[in-house]
Amino acid sequence: MRFCCLAVSIVLMPLFLASCEHSTASFSDLNAQDVTLPGGEVIHAERMIDPVDQMRGMMFRTSLAPDRGMLYIHNAPGLYSYWTYRYEIPLDMIWMDSSRDIVEMVENVPPCRTVASQCPKYGGTKVARYHLELAAGMARKYGLKLGDKLEF
Repeated sequence: MRFCCLAVSIVLMPLFLASCEHSTASFSDLNAQDVTLPGGEVIHAERMIDPVDQMRGMMFRTSLAPDRGMLYIHNAPGLYSYWTYRYEIPLDMIWMDSSRDIVEMVENVPPCRTVASQCPKYGGTKVARYHLELAAGMARKYGLKLGDKLEF
């Protein structure tokens, strides 16, 4: 009887793990927002609304596909600067106002590989409500510029 239960467990375990993997992928999709660029391209972005999630951001991520990004949504317009402490990849950073017009951009922001207190801060010079992070080079590839409107 024990052998039978063990055999069933061994056969069913991969199926169970596969279903857990699928659930995790679906969960991350629940926290996603499609962002349509002026040229019609669509970026599938993770929404960062919770302050704890916003603080973690892109930390420890080792890649970001060209059609992926991270969208920070602040409760109110303000001056929001960002840094790349514990980031592993360079990014393009895009700030938008409440109308979703691009008001500030910083391209090819490098990861900060020093202590947090020595990491430079980027942006935050224009009032914004939204912040989008893309893989470095994507803002140029998509032809994004100040004044462009993003749809989401």
